[in-house]
Amino acid sequence: MAIKTISTILTDKALVKPVLDAASTLALNVDAHIDALCLGVDRSQMGYYYAGANAAILQEAISRAGAEAEEIEEAAKAALALTDTRWGTDTGVAQMADLGRHVAQHARFSDLVVLPKPYGKDAGIELEPVVEAAMFEGRAPVLIVPQADQVAKLPETALLCWNESPESLAAIKASLPLLAQVDRVHIAIIDPPVHGPNRSDPGGMLAAWLARHGVKAEIDVLAKTMPRISDMIRRHAEDTSADLIVMGGYGHSRFREAILGGATRNMLEEAEVPVLLAH
Repeated sequence: MAIKTISTILTDKALVKPVLDAASTLALNVDAHIDALCLGVDRSQMGYYYAGANAAILQEAISRAGAEAEEIEEAAKAALALTDTRWGTDTGVAQMADLGRHVAQHARFSDLVVLPKPYGKDAGIELEPVVEAAMFEGRAPVLIVPQADQVAKLPETALLCWNESPESLAAIKASLPLLAQVDRVHIAIIDPPVHGPNRSDPGGMLAAWLARHGVKAEIDVLAKTMPRISDMIRRHAEDTSADLIVMGGYGHSRFREAILGGATRNMLEEAEVPVLLAH
């Protein structure tokens, strides 16, 4: 499927320009429309704040979030007006407990959702649930942009993380319009199974399928020499000079990854290049 609608959810005025710069770069190259939801978020903690709050305090919090949404939209319109893309903006107000519904409604009819890195210095508490809601409730692939200046042009080398899971296959299928325009594609397979129908040719069927779509890929079979899968992926991305990583998102439950860690969470915490995720 071609990428014709690129969405983003903006909750922080400081992130408006870098995220929209990345989204507009992609939109120009694939001839897509940008839909930006400018969301004012009431970040008050329900369990502590609302227990003794009266109606006036609640209304003040909502009004503050509404004003924030308008400021974000003004910044978004100013940034998008400088581009040659087709675009539209909308505003909304959400409390943290209801954030997923707003995000999912916006992401549901998107071919790709471009979002900022949800972890790191000054990252808002709402950024992680926005990523998860776009993937799980919105059922959309998500492109995480750690630094927008790295998406000033389309990627030249893509690294596909393949473990035969439905999540990794969904991510690779979602990335096809981008893969068709990159110079090199690597399929990374870490410790492939020694038993099974594909043991003698790991990744062969995927490479053949990609070739029929005009994507020539090299298969890199890697031994797990580091404790975490995410470390293996990042190191191989450096070795291959990959400027796009494609991987399945949350192969384990979100709760497990939040408590115990996992490849998705670790990658989102430490990635230095854009990461395309799908579930």
